[in-house]
Amino acid sequence: MSAVIRVSSATELAVAQRNRLEKVFSAKHKGESVEFVYSIDKELIGGIIVIDGDKYYDGTMRSQLERLGTHFKLGENYVQAATPKRGKNKSPKKQENKRQHHDVPQHITADYIKETTEEELSQTVAQFNKKYRVRHAGRVEFCGDGVIMCSGLSKAEYGEMLYVENGAQAIALDLSEDHVGAIVLDDDDKVSAHMVVKTTGMIVSVPVGEKLLGRVVNPLGKAIDGLAEIKTDKFRPIENAAPAIKDRGKVNMPMLTGLIAVDSMIPIGRGQRELIIGDRQTGKTSIAVDTILNQKGKDVICVYVAIGQKSSTVSNIYNTLTEHGAMDYTVIVSASAKDSAPLQYIAPYAGCAIAEEFMYAGKDVLIVYDDLSKHAVAYRAMSLLLKRPPGREAFPGDIFYLHSRLLERAAQLSPELGGGSITALPIVETLAGDISAYIPTNIISITDGQIYLESDLFNSGIRPAINVGLSVSRVGGSAQTNAMRKVSGKLRLDLSQYRELAAFSQFGADLDETTAASLEKGKRTTEIIKQDVHKPMRLEHQIILLYITIKDLIAHVPLAKISDFSNKFLKFLDVNHSEITDALFDGGEITMDVGIKIEEAINEFTQYFLKDGNNE
Repeated sequence: MSAVIRVSSATELAVAQRNRLEKVFSAKHKGESVEFVYSIDKELIGGIIVIDGDKYYDGTMRSQLERLGTHFKLGENYVQAATPKRGKNKSPKKQENKRQHHDVPQHITADYIKETTEEELSQTVAQFNKKYRVRHAGRVEFCGDGVIMCSGLSKAEYGEMLYVENGAQAIALDLSEDHVGAIVLDDDDKVSAHMVVKTTGMIVSVPVGEKLLGRVVNPLGKAIDGLAEIKTDKFRPIENAAPAIKDRGKVNMPMLTGLIAVDSMIPIGRGQRELIIGDRQTGKTSIAVDTILNQKGKDVICVYVAIGQKSSTVSNIYNTLTEHGAMDYTVIVSASAKDSAPLQYIAPYAGCAIAEEFMYAGKDVLIVYDDLSKHAVAYRAMSLLLKRPPGREAFPGDIFYLHSRLLERAAQLSPELGGGSITALPIVETLAGDISAYIPTNIISITDGQIYLESDLFNSGIRPAINVGLSVSRVGGSAQTNAMRKVSGKLRLDLSQYRELAAFSQFGADLDETTAASLEKGKRTTEIIKQDVHKPMRLEHQIILLYITIKDLIAHVPLAKISDFSNKFLKFLDVNHSEITDALFDGGEITMDVGIKIEEAINEFTQYFLKDGNNE
């Protein structure tokens, strides 16, 4: 057997130095023939690097400067220890003192495997009488389309951060007996065959904290909005275990969307995972954006994750949020269609890590994944390039785990852990309304309900185009106030019956008075729940509109004028009868007295509205 040992140095080594070095490493390979290959790399500044099999001995000045934090390039501050075993149970002060004692930056931890070689190699590199950092290393055998295949790296772990010699970052996703497959997070043009790849004992992390609010970042946490660089000392790994059952609290607080159709029939609770599903161009993103807009003044942090979207689409969403003052409490994480599949793959996990920082600080967070269909396609592309066995629709076998480990991180924490929450609104695009396709059925089985948008309803002018028959929230009325629960109890059933009767009436059959009355009431209810985009409605306004609908208090208003009537009636209430909206604010009940006042106000306004020919 023979071994090849590669030695890189900043300057050419003297003969005596080579002899001592060869003596040391030949002793490590007793009974083997050893070949030494020397090269010069001036970027090392000083010292040497020795690659022996899958071990990487680093005794360079560049490495020392990195450890001192003055030239820290590894991961550009976007990595942290995957399993920080040492100092785990010690106080932050003791850990900080320990880092200062070793002069190691916060992101360098004791997970680096170190081996004392001072006695053996001090004569070879006299200017560095310190410990050599020993990592496991390998070489790039193949590179293409954002994927690299590496030999060596026998100690690499799944999901571990790898560091290519030119500074590129990669994530190990495929471990086999003879190679390691990884995805490159940087421009893959920077990586070529025969480059050295090193393990780091770390996983990818992103900057987190309040300094990200109002910013647009890429999945690595770098600002892409043209503003100043984000400087923060807080980082979180993009992969994290979901809260345990014992750490979760009850989901019983509403996450109001501002959409009367959703808040009344498909209520969403804080800590819930509610899927928004439908064909292309049916208003899925609009529902998510309106929900973000409705959180203004409610002390809720929002994270919008754009996966595979056009840059112009993300820009429009940013402008909409800025125009309505919503960017003050929102972070946008964007991996656009022009970005590589690896960046699109890590985008939702990076967004979830940003949200978790706020959740564990006791805050309520809303996160939107737009959309997970493109996320699955990006993962499929990577998996096929990594030569994983394809399954149904060419997706890999772990496609379910891809989204389950992400969505399970949304939770309502128990009061003992601060009571924070993450409410997830994943978006999935269907083809021709087929919700039985592979990815939609997978995510439907993971989430706590779905809002199904129908193309026919959208094209007929019903916005939001929600199919109440196929939409459901498994949290139910526990995430509603008593007043909303009271006025929306039969709304879903009435609308479902109306749409069935409307379809039947198209055949021209004679209708009895009861059926005709049901159709008329259904038409008015449908008009009431129609809502313009980016105009979320206050909860007390929603309750009042539903109350006058179920009480048939708008029966004399022409159908074509109901939308105009409802908008002006709410303004009339705010100006002339603010005591009604005040009574329903923040979970107030519809008492008999409140009901009488609403009826008196509607009668007063109806006479004025119908008498005024201009309806002004």
